[in-house]
Amino acid sequence: MAFEEAQIGDCRLILGDCREVLPLLPVHDLLLTDPPYGIGEGQKAASGRYRKSNSRWNGCKDTKQYDGGEWDGEAVQDWLMRLMLEMAEHQIVFGGNYYSLPPTSCILVWDKESSGDFADAELAWTNLDKAVRLKRHLWSGFRKAVPEDRHHPTQKPLAVIQWAMQQAPEDVATVIDPFMGSGTTGVACAIDGKRFTGIERERKYFDIACRRIEEAYKQPRMFQDKKPAAPEQAVLV
Repeated sequence: MAFEEAQIGDCRLILGDCREVLPLLPVHDLLLTDPPYGIGEGQKAASGRYRKSNSRWNGCKDTKQYDGGEWDGEAVQDWLMRLMLEMAEHQIVFGGNYYSLPPTSCILVWDKESSGDFADAELAWTNLDKAVRLKRHLWSGFRKAVPEDRHHPTQKPLAVIQWAMQQAPEDVATVIDPFMGSGTTGVACAIDGKRFTGIERERKYFDIACRRIEEAYKQPRMFQDKKPAAPEQAVLV
């Protein structure tokens, strides 16, 4: 089976289902991903349970694209979670508290500094050998300091993804995200000089990720680090 790919700078983007693509890829240094939680927030929002002003996707350019409410209805199966963890030595999984993952000393806590129908914070499970870490970053509302377009209902702020990535060891050079969505992890890698492999099965988000990462590479760099070693490139056929 052939998969469509795009190579943008040091970012390799693959349009396909991660269940089919992951077994074909080499191991990376860091898994940084935000998989579906399987808690049905999309269905709740589509049914009108949440007030739109407090909805998770408040600020998206086109909220109608989420009206189907299917984007978080299917949880990651146990075998797929195990496969994802095998793809990298260091692992950061947003929403990992919804899955049966090993005990850890390091949970990453994103304090949204807001209240409403959704959670006050989100958690990321890690296998990092360090203590719990906390970042406060307002994601919606008139007090938000950094404007940022919203393209995906579960999109994380760029600053939060960069912070999460910085919790991994400094020598991390390659990053993989099997649930790329609109490409925020790839944008962070483009900015921070890391190689990235992202997988996304929906064409509209794949195209958005390509555009966002292209735009990230056009921005001036404050630092020019030595280019990290590339993982072996498997041909997806």
